[in-house]
Amino acid sequence: MSQKSATIAEQRLLLGRFRLTQARREAIAFHLFAAPWIIGFLVFTLGPMVASFLLSFTAYDIITPARWVGFDNYRTMFTSDGLVWQALRVTFTYSLIGVPLGLVLSFLVALLLNQKVRGIYLYRTLFYLPAILPQVPVALLWLWIFNPQFGLLNNFLAIFGITGPQWTFDEFWVLPALILISLWGVGGSMVIYLAGLQGIPAHLYEAVEVDGGNWWARFRHVTVPMMSPVIFFNLVIGIIYSMQTFTWAYVITQGGPNNASLFYGLYLYNNAFQYFKMGYASALAWLIFVVILLMTLLVFRSSPLWVYYEGLGTKGK
Repeated sequence: MSQKSATIAEQRLLLGRFRLTQARREAIAFHLFAAPWIIGFLVFTLGPMVASFLLSFTAYDIITPARWVGFDNYRTMFTSDGLVWQALRVTFTYSLIGVPLGLVLSFLVALLLNQKVRGIYLYRTLFYLPAILPQVPVALLWLWIFNPQFGLLNNFLAIFGITGPQWTFDEFWVLPALILISLWGVGGSMVIYLAGLQGIPAHLYEAVEVDGGNWWARFRHVTVPMMSPVIFFNLVIGIIYSMQTFTWAYVITQGGPNNASLFYGLYLYNNAFQYFKMGYASALAWLIFVVILLMTLLVFRSSPLWVYYEGLGTKGK
């Protein structure tokens, strides 16, 4: 009996060692697979962020060594640089108009492409394709479309006897033109909406039909609540990306006319790589980081009021 007990104890000991070795192997494998991302994050994200934060307290023009100036860059930014507020105004206006329009348009397109019709996969591909095209050639295309003399849009309006505006050469029309251009890439949000629509249980629509509800009742009481988490996601992503808009303004308008399209990202770029004010540009970068963070937190705080999570049975908590 004692020999049998010793054998059982040895087996348990060996099993424990095997489990420990297996757990150690899994831990080593985890760290090996995660190491490239961790190293990349430290070197290419966290490291530059820390360097940028430190540089924001210096006067640094690449040529001469950085000189510590304390809060002078932030003081200049808030008190004597009027272009900062112009850039923020342009960027906020673009985001407040462009993001809701993009959300609504991509949602409507997703509803259309969620139908079971012949060739639907081709239509989905065609609507999604603009979202993956490089922005620079697309910007050059729109530069031609909005050209007031020989552009496609004004020539089209002339057919109906309408004199088109100067678009990107007019202070009033340049921002609406860039907002229209931003709608070119709604295919990215459309795909996310489409995935959400296809995940709505069919029995919810059937329940509304049994109660005598029409298409509007199905849309209002089923589609919108069930899609609210997807709308929330696209809203947050849309805010983050719109507040960092750069390519459209850089390629099409260079911030003109008269700074009417001077986006914050473009102004930051000019200070860093045209004026070589790296310290001041770093301070500008941290300002927009804080602004985007606050806007994102505001959306998150508002989510319990309008985002519905099926598992909770109520709106988000």
